[in-house]
Amino acid sequence: MKLDRITLLRPNMGDYRSSDGLPPLSMGILAARTPKEIDITFYDDKVEVIPDDDKPDLVAITVETFTARRAYALAKSYRSKGVPVVMGGYHPSFLPDEALQHADAIVVGDAEGSWEQLLQDFRNDHMQRIYTGGSNRPLDDFQLDRSIFTGKKYAPVELVQYGRGCRFACDFCSIRTFYQDNLRVRPLQSLAEELQQFNRRKLIFFVDDNLFNSRELLEAMLDTIRPLKLRWSCQISIDVARDERLLDKLAEAGCVFALIGFESLSEANLKQMAKPWNRVAGDYLSVVRKFHQRGIAVYGTFVFGYDDDTAETIQSSLNFALEAKLEIANFNPLTPTPGSPLYERLRLENRLLSPQWWLDPNYRYGDPIFVPKSMSPEDFAEKCFAAKKAFYSWKSIVHRVLGSDTGINLFRTGMVGLANLISRREVMRKQYRTLGA
Repeated sequence: MKLDRITLLRPNMGDYRSSDGLPPLSMGILAARTPKEIDITFYDDKVEVIPDDDKPDLVAITVETFTARRAYALAKSYRSKGVPVVMGGYHPSFLPDEALQHADAIVVGDAEGSWEQLLQDFRNDHMQRIYTGGSNRPLDDFQLDRSIFTGKKYAPVELVQYGRGCRFACDFCSIRTFYQDNLRVRPLQSLAEELQQFNRRKLIFFVDDNLFNSRELLEAMLDTIRPLKLRWSCQISIDVARDERLLDKLAEAGCVFALIGFESLSEANLKQMAKPWNRVAGDYLSVVRKFHQRGIAVYGTFVFGYDDDTAETIQSSLNFALEAKLEIANFNPLTPTPGSPLYERLRLENRLLSPQWWLDPNYRYGDPIFVPKSMSPEDFAEKCFAAKKAFYSWKSIVHRVLGSDTGINLFRTGMVGLANLISRREVMRKQYRTLGA
């Protein structure tokens, strides 16, 4: 079959534009692994309008659970014009039968290898329904084409990937289900060559689910990038704070922002979410101070809705975030997503209010998805939103940005201030928005 042009598509939660959009590396990976003679067009629904008259030979859509309803609507539009649709990403990987109702083919797992095979099969007119990528595939040939992101209105952050997978298996997370026990990293020379291309005035964010999957790998990476004099951020497990020397090396290598999953102040909740190890680094306030003493700002995440949670525990988490002067925080109502142990447990306990909430036309972002143990669903949702509003009040933003314990640094202060403004805006815009609309 003719394959002269492909459209790559990243849907938003609905038909609107966001101010917190970041370039999706998965689309850059597909672009890099597409034969050069094929023209590629990339549309990011988060930052631009998708033209109605787009009619490529094939469209590939990356699908997350929160974007599934919008993705299926876009797929329907393309298929009505006779354009075959391919889907990939976490959601189709966990719910292939659902995704296949809206696509001509899906890629389960990583795209490397299976994407090339899919394109070859399409040209030979025998494209299969399901392609399975291997989670054991080494990242030695990691490729990324960033040219497709040029000119799009993204936040001023460059995304980079060092490795894939996580050594932990938290109850609410589907990463372990996706990658199993496989932890893979790129060759350090390849990583360094990519980083050398970036403008040093920009913040770099490592998208790895956990940058600290092993001390050996982390130290090797830090030693490699330290001479580059870059400023970067990452997601990292809290147990890194047990090692003062490792924290020093993070700061020396240019880390200025770390996202840490505190999740809960309750020991019972941490145990239920399979994250009791969160306390190994000491009390949370001491952990934050260790990062702040080294000039590293902290983005703390919390999840509410485990069985020990009440209105008081939600308020306590907010109080801690304010006392610790966390630069950024996210107070997430527990969201059971397909592929996570949490989803299966709540389904078996018959506590899901809408088992396919991502397709429910009555579900709005922030609405309760399940029945908590100690609160009504409505009260639970209201308390979670109230915590977000309080943390991102103007008074709180000024207090935390200007009163930071990290010392004086114009770059870091500017990035923290911008991140708070964007977060405040998106918190208010997304709440109660119907998915897909």
